Amino acid sequence: MPVKNPQEPYHRVTVSEARELINSGAHVIDVRDPHEFQGGHVPDATLIPVNSVFDRREELPEDGKIVFVCSVGARSALACEMAAAAGLPPERLYNLEGGTDAWKAAGEPVDA
Repeated sequence: MPVKNPQEPYHRVTVSEARELINSGAHVIDVRDPHEFQGGHVPDATLIPVNSVFDRREELPEDGKIVFVCSVGARSALACEMAAAAGLPPERLYNLEGGTDAWKAAGEPVDA
């Protein structure tokens, strides 16, 4: 079950929870640098590097849940904070704990 810390405007999710969200239509935003993204990413992820999330907030999906992903979960947590600051409600924001590293370690597919 996604974890919602009262001090955070997003939910923390495991790889299996992220997979369920994605299978249910959640959008995936990868906030790593382009070279990291090219090295392998969650299928159908959109690349918006963390340093541009707030400036590119109009590109974030207007509806549905969003799973933010980075390498280990730190930059994606920051991206969730930026999305919340841009006005997206917490019930739409999810951070993949362990990031792409955990995704790959769990044997989940990646696109290159």
